[in-house]
Amino acid sequence: MQLLNIVSWLLLLAAPSASPSCCTCLPKEIQPTDVVSYQDDNPSKKGKHSVTVAQKLASLKAHCKKGKLIDGAGKEIRFFHLTGCWGNPPEDYQEILDEQSRKLAQLKKRYTVIELTCNPSGMLIP
Repeated sequence: MQLLNIVSWLLLLAAPSASPSCCTCLPKEIQPTDVVSYQDDNPSKKGKHSVTVAQKLASLKAHCKKGKLIDGAGKEIRFFHLTGCWGNPPEDYQEILDEQSRKLAQLKKRYTVIELTCNPSGMLIP
């Protein structure tokens, strides 16, 4: 697993689209190593790994333009921290999730949105 992470980082650094300048205009609360999601490499082999902000930005061909993070298509990128990793959800959890969906839909109309998992490990919570 650790070897997979090292290889992923080396590939990320070697990729021409993975310009380190894209990370210079990240919001202060977002780090390149923050987990975006947890991905199956090959479902039949149980090969899973975390997808980081840096990896996601590389896949979007992100770069900085006038202090803003822009994807390869020229659309501004925004980050959205997902809610919902409750051990025991609050009474109004459905209202919270509905509001989250509304906010996310609004953002997606104008921006490329990177959704950050509420679970730092990236694994889904059943």
